[in-house]
Amino acid sequence: MKESRDHLEVEVKFHIDQPDLVGQHLANIGAIAQPKAFETNLRLEDHRHTLKANHKLLRLRQDKACRLTYKSKAPQSDSQCKVYRELEVEVGDFDTMRAILQELGYHTAQIYEKWRQVFRWKDVEICLDTMPYGTFLEIEGPQESIKLAAERLDLAWEKRILENYLAMFEALRTHNNLPFKDVTFSNFENCSADISPIIKTFEAGNYRL
Repeated sequence: MKESRDHLEVEVKFHIDQPDLVGQHLANIGAIAQPKAFETNLRLEDHRHTLKANHKLLRLRQDKACRLTYKSKAPQSDSQCKVYRELEVEVGDFDTMRAILQELGYHTAQIYEKWRQVFRWKDVEICLDTMPYGTFLEIEGPQESIKLAAERLDLAWEKRILENYLAMFEALRTHNNLPFKDVTFSNFENCSADISPIIKTFEAGNYRL
């Protein structure tokens, strides 16, 4: 959930070993499920790669709709949740928007894919995300509501993750000496790399790339 006044995104993630069990917990608490959707995400950069260097993200996403998103660090840090300033707009055509961004000097630096199913519960958005390297649950909303949702879903708060999916992939790529940079399912088809052996380094916000 984004606060309309300052566009803050507040969230945490949890690594999920048993997606079916989490799905049952979601049903038990009355979370309302939306259809699962496949996402293609483009992380865009300028020619000097200043966005990533300055902890900013420019992303073009295609799922059931097409959205352009800009993220930057929030004015104040938070040790309990990941907090970013987020600006997002829906656009009509993925390929045309990509072409416009290229004309403005932004190229596709990285592609990442996932399957996502969104659930609504009280004032939080809960996303069950299947990445090529593992499954995660993302909870977004007011901090106290996030903590309550994690408790109701039997998730240990000390195992929360504050890093994003690309940061986790970079650690996985280094750990396994992976030869590719795009987080696509096709790249992982003949690759046994899994995030589980190094997941503890991310828990409770311990990891910093």
